[in-house]
Amino acid sequence: MIKVLFVCLGNICRSPMAEAIFKKIVKENGLSDQIEIDSAGTGDWHIGKPPHIGTRNKLDEMKISYEGQKARQVQDGDLENFDYVIGMDASNLENLRPFKRGPNTVVKRLMDFVEDAKEDVPDPYYTNNFDYTYELVEEGCEQLLRNIVEKHQLSIRKS
Repeated sequence: MIKVLFVCLGNICRSPMAEAIFKKIVKENGLSDQIEIDSAGTGDWHIGKPPHIGTRNKLDEMKISYEGQKARQVQDGDLENFDYVIGMDASNLENLRPFKRGPNTVVKRLMDFVEDAKEDVPDPYYTNNFDYTYELVEEGCEQLLRNIVEKHQLSIRKS
């Protein structure tokens, strides 16, 4: 089982959006039995809360489920237990530095998987632009999945 953790600051906007989008495309490609997906925040302000209303509205508009999502904070062991820890921006990665990681854990920004990406995924909590955040996260998730499929030689089974 390949384990992917998406990380942002509060785990209510970008990382739950990425978790929901990635789950959808993983399922569409018949890989749900091979890839486990979660999200977390580096801060503790929103623990136990559902995704931000802006994230929920955008995911509802796109008919993407976020059922059961509740914010949690990154914990000791996460960077050892997940194969991929994907931050939304450079600050997220900086906040992950103190955590011990596994020898093969990939820790990168989501946009590192997008060729010629010009920026990190901006936080819509501050920008209020959930549409733009969605576009970047969707592209990043598609490219991340492509990378994982190639690296781990997974067989896609379109549903």
